Amino acid sequence: MHKELTLDRIRAVLARLEETIIFALIERSQFSLNRVVYLPGALGVALGDRSLINFLLHGTEVLHSQLRRYTSSDEHPFFSDLPDPILERLDFPDVLVTDGTLNFNARIREVYEQHVVTQICAEGDDGQYGSSAVNDVVCLQALSKRIHYGEFVAESKFQAYTDRYAPLIAAGDREGLVSLLTDTEVEINVVQRVREKTAQYAGLIQAANDSTLTPEIVVKIYKDWVIPLNKEVQVEYLLRRPVL
Repeated sequence: MHKELTLDRIRAVLARLEETIIFALIERSQFSLNRVVYLPGALGVALGDRSLINFLLHGTEVLHSQLRRYTSSDEHPFFSDLPDPILERLDFPDVLVTDGTLNFNARIREVYEQHVVTQICAEGDDGQYGSSAVNDVVCLQALSKRIHYGEFVAESKFQAYTDRYAPLIAAGDREGLVSLLTDTEVEINVVQRVREKTAQYAGLIQAANDSTLTPEIVVKIYKDWVIPLNKEVQVEYLLRRPVL
């Protein structure tokens, strides 16, 4: 098994992403919901019919694409009309066995704008549109990477238990795959770790900013969206994976 697919490697990456997501949510929660940030055409002629978050996210991805961010298999852009890298491509190992088109970002963005940001931010408008959008981009990119890392998790599980997964993939058995890949104990441990980290980090900085983010809010985000979407990515990856 390639080192990128070892259990220790995957656990280390996911643990680091937990901290990235928690800090990103804390930063965004300092500001009001500012719904105008997500409304197309709401902030003047310069943006045309685009929302501020659409404008900033696209511009950010244009720059990141030029720096070859999306040539890595653990990165997934929200937009498809991005320029080629200006840096020479790196030779990444092929550890995933699909065509590379799996992308849940449209769903992730919908969930973030309709559910996540409404839970972490106080209702209202404080005029901090730029700061809100900047932190939204950080949150979206972090959530996307965490959720899409399900591809690596799925490939690791397939290689470890090929005899169990191959028949289910061949039969297109989604329910069977969900049942096989679900590890309730691991999910409980992830949720508890997220709760403890949020309590620690939020407690350290809460007095210095206006964040109202609580551990239970982050736990709910993980239980309702992050873990289920990651599991959907795993299933979709496996159904696209050749078994021969």
